[in-house]
Amino acid sequence: MTEAIHSIVDYLVENDLKDIVLVGHSYGGMIIIGVADRMPGRIRRLVYWNAFVPNNGESVNDMLPPEYIALFRAIAAQRGDGSVVLPFSVWREAFINDADLETAKRAYELLNPHPLRTLTDMIQLRTNPSELNVAKSYVNCTDDISLQYHYSWHPRLSRKLGLFA
Repeated sequence: MTEAIHSIVDYLVENDLKDIVLVGHSYGGMIIIGVADRMPGRIRRLVYWNAFVPNNGESVNDMLPPEYIALFRAIAAQRGDGSVVLPFSVWREAFINDADLETAKRAYELLNPHPLRTLTDMIQLRTNPSELNVAKSYVNCTDDISLQYHYSWHPRLSRKLGLFA
């Protein structure tokens, strides 16, 4: 996570970019708040698109259902390389259930192993999202069923953004 945040921060500085909108989907919410925390003066708005909204010291696992955490840990342990690739049946049902089977299979073949530590690493923020003086929006796509009903994206995570005046 730290590497991804620093990569974007470095890009913004090297290209002298200001007044930008950062959009993060899912895990991307961790990254955009990390960038905004480090350089809020360059950010016009953060847009969370069914994304995780962490407070200081939280990890993605802090916002996931216990069943997912156990599944990811078991897969990583079985693989032995610290990464996760969901079984096709789980990935198909939770992440691409609106595509036809052929498209889902082709997309699955393109997946790369996902490092488990991106789910366990805790973010270090100086300012929690609700207190950050940057405009914030949350886009909730209601057909996104990757998180179960009682762990829905909105309002459980969107309310962590607070109000912007």
